[in-house]
Amino acid sequence: MATVVQAKRPSRYLPAGRIGGKVLIGLFLLIIAALILFPLIVTGFGSLMTNAEITAGGKLIPADWQFINYKEAWVQANFSRFLWNSFFLSATSTIGTLIVASMAAYVVERMTFPGKALFVGLQAATMFISIGAVVLRPQFQLMVKLHLHTTLWGVVLILISAHAYIFFILLSFLKGLSRELDEAARIDGCSNAGIYWRILLPLLRPALGVGALFTFCGAWNEYLRPLVFTLNNPELQTLTVGLSYLRYGPTAAVQTHYMFAGACLSILPLLLAYVVANKSFMQMTAGSLKG
Repeated sequence: MATVVQAKRPSRYLPAGRIGGKVLIGLFLLIIAALILFPLIVTGFGSLMTNAEITAGGKLIPADWQFINYKEAWVQANFSRFLWNSFFLSATSTIGTLIVASMAAYVVERMTFPGKALFVGLQAATMFISIGAVVLRPQFQLMVKLHLHTTLWGVVLILISAHAYIFFILLSFLKGLSRELDEAARIDGCSNAGIYWRILLPLLRPALGVGALFTFCGAWNEYLRPLVFTLNNPELQTLTVGLSYLRYGPTAAVQTHYMFAGACLSILPLLLAYVVANKSFMQMTAGSLKG
């Protein structure tokens, strides 16, 4: 006698345990998002309050919206000058880091040379070494010998040298690109430099976007090095250093509302950088090989 086994239809309803798990995960994410966004919300509303309202406390929404705080912060902190200095530092550091890290990743992934394993090991070792205040003195002494201790170019070179994590991001992405691309390009007479520039670099745009965002944000938020390297030349100070000028007014009174407004203005370029870099996150390399 033949036995007929009826196939089980998938249930339209999730088990109670899975529903409860999803609810807990959702609540956890909401709490984390609230903890992250709350300081930004307080800063945004505080930038539109008077200093007396902020000092008194107890309010989140300003009673009278003081949009003039942004104008005063822009004028008092010389934002136009400091904004250009920050953009110069961040843009040059980002471009230099992407060029150096992508070339290093290409050579390591696609070529064989003596000391290759040692080079990768040294790159990994630098990720465990802080480049903070501990190494600030030898870095400054090195820039003194190069006569770059009074310019932002010294800071740019230091930031470019700290490219290990960008190197590994690009190296991991390169490993996912087929070597058939290189072979096809060599058959057409393309050199190693041509393969890097014409073939692989355009395919690296998603990884370059991620690396550009990390590098730009890190350089934009840099405070200690621009402060040290521009002590003798305030005209070269960056926005993070210039914001300190908003702390006290002409009468030595604390200007918290102007500091909040300046902080909000300094965040806007980072948001713009994220929007621009986010476009490259979704780029796919599918279809690069035909036939």
